[in-house]
Amino acid sequence: MPEDKADIPKALRGMAQLKVDKIRHWTDRTFSFSCERPASFRFRSGEFVMIGLVVDEKPLLRAYSIASPSWDEELEFYSIKVADGPLTSRLQHLEPGDEIIMRPKPVGTLVHDALTRGKRLFLFSTGTGIAPFASVIRDPETYEKFDQVILTHTCREVGELAYGFDLIEKIRNHEFLPEVVGNKLMHLPTTTREDSADMGRMTDWIRDGRLSARTGGPLDPKTDRVMICGSMEMLADHKALCLDAGMVEGSNSEPGDFVIEKAFVD
Repeated sequence: MPEDKADIPKALRGMAQLKVDKIRHWTDRTFSFSCERPASFRFRSGEFVMIGLVVDEKPLLRAYSIASPSWDEELEFYSIKVADGPLTSRLQHLEPGDEIIMRPKPVGTLVHDALTRGKRLFLFSTGTGIAPFASVIRDPETYEKFDQVILTHTCREVGELAYGFDLIEKIRNHEFLPEVVGNKLMHLPTTTREDSADMGRMTDWIRDGRLSARTGGPLDPKTDRVMICGSMEMLADHKALCLDAGMVEGSNSEPGDFVIEKAFVD
């Protein structure tokens, strides 16, 4: 018989319980995990939800972008590890079969509805900020709306780029995505500390023309749309450059040329 609502602690009512089925540690600072997706749960690619654990009979929740696309049967999350973080210090020790809790109310601005029509879509990310874009670049709607999609991912060290490389490989080997994506997707990974093929912060690439040279032209509000996800400093720097380019910030209620995400973990 279903659990009686009266038996569920008031603080946990309305929460979904998700069983973890896979977990992967990418570096000593990052990991990802996937869970079974409730049949009734719907979201837009790029949104985030509040997930977490029950600690001392109370929900401990943080905002996490959903890294899986809206059509997937699983929910994937990509996270940093914080040794003394209230939640990530616990989440990083998850094992298959463990359960997490989720408030099933997805929200967020890194969605197509918050942008007006354009030709090129720039997805600027640093670190685990690539998570919502892992969802966006696997959504067929992205390629229906844009002729070119540029995913940039900047990390300190080469190893931290592994999640992005694996993501691109999954798209190439997917059952139907290669036909949908075609040659529209460009992946541009860079590092800031360890030597790699491409070095530097993307803000510097925008300022000195390297991004323009690689993608076919500077940011243009007439044709380009931008999504940004990373640290607070990164968001502020990229937002300033978008504004300098004449772009207007968008939202779900008033779509614009660029959007940023302010949901963070720990």
